[in-house]
Amino acid sequence: MVFLNNEKNGVLPSQYIKELIDRNFIFSNENINEDLIQPASIDLRLGFKAWRVPASFLPGKESTVEEKLNEIAMHEFSLSNSAVLECGCVYIVKLLEALSLPKNISGMANPKSSTGRLDVFTRLIVDRTQQFENVPKGYKGSLYLEISPRTFSIVVRTGTRLNQMRFAIGDASFSDKQMAQLQQKYDLIKNHESLELSDKLENGLPLSVDLKGFDGIVGYKAKKHSMLIDCDKVQNYKVSSFWEKISVEDLIISEHNKNRSLVLSPDAFYILCSKESVSVPKNLAAEMRPYDTNIGEFRAHYAGFFDPGFGSTELNAKNTKAVLEVRSHDVPFIIEDGQTICRLIYEPMSNIPNKLYGQIKGKNNYQSQGLKLSKHFV
Repeated sequence: MVFLNNEKNGVLPSQYIKELIDRNFIFSNENINEDLIQPASIDLRLGFKAWRVPASFLPGKESTVEEKLNEIAMHEFSLSNSAVLECGCVYIVKLLEALSLPKNISGMANPKSSTGRLDVFTRLIVDRTQQFENVPKGYKGSLYLEISPRTFSIVVRTGTRLNQMRFAIGDASFSDKQMAQLQQKYDLIKNHESLELSDKLENGLPLSVDLKGFDGIVGYKAKKHSMLIDCDKVQNYKVSSFWEKISVEDLIISEHNKNRSLVLSPDAFYILCSKESVSVPKNLAAEMRPYDTNIGEFRAHYAGFFDPGFGSTELNAKNTKAVLEVRSHDVPFIIEDGQTICRLIYEPMSNIPNKLYGQIKGKNNYQSQGLKLSKHFV
């Protein structure tokens, strides 16, 4: 079956996601409430069953996820009454949602913003695949989430939302030339200190790190060996119990040019902020690409998705920044104020969504954000 046969290529908006649900292309044994639907994505929920595994894996072209789990799972446990997922371990959870997609619709998954800001590594897995996070056109089957907390041990349960999925018709991408035209037309990213981009436009718009700070604070460094974090408890934890503030006094300031630098410690996790403000017009969506080996020996940002309306001037959110999740790898690494550390890829919408990010006051946690931790902290 073909869905929306005459629709232009692009990411499906909220009203089409609802139609996919109404027609059982997206289905579940539990009710799929409308609050799961975002402007260009749907939140996916953890199911009833989880497995502890010794390592990450992909099932490959010939196997289902559960066939692989039967071979390698260390133990199976229930999420019905909540469970602790321990830092440094790898888990697989079957999701409540499943798919029976039309042959012209594909899917792409990302961690939710709050998941990445807790340093919880997640990746979607489907049957008979050799790729994480991607669902092929016409896929029919269950969905599974790999979960690996990196800094904090977490509490989850059936219904917890750690990742999201968007759907697309055809090729939902722009060339660098088209991206340049969109930047000129919409001012998608804007550096209030400079008219120039921090780097050339190549495989996305460059975003740089801001070490000037907000009220003397330039970022946060996660404390290790902290208490548990319940992923469903919002504004429940004191910042000081889990994070060290990074102040201007913690920076290296050059006597020569007054440039500011921060030394990233190996395997420490940092929350920093972009120098640029970001906006996503209602006819576009955006994805922050997680890692670029050309920009340094560190991982900058879990793959993140931005719905239409994020940072929109129409919604009085014109100075919304991108929050950057940064981790150095094997050696200490110095990043400088204004250094490019990740790239933003914009994607066309197949149609305008009937609701935008931040349109309903209080519904979206990160509209108009500056340097901001996940919604769990107060």
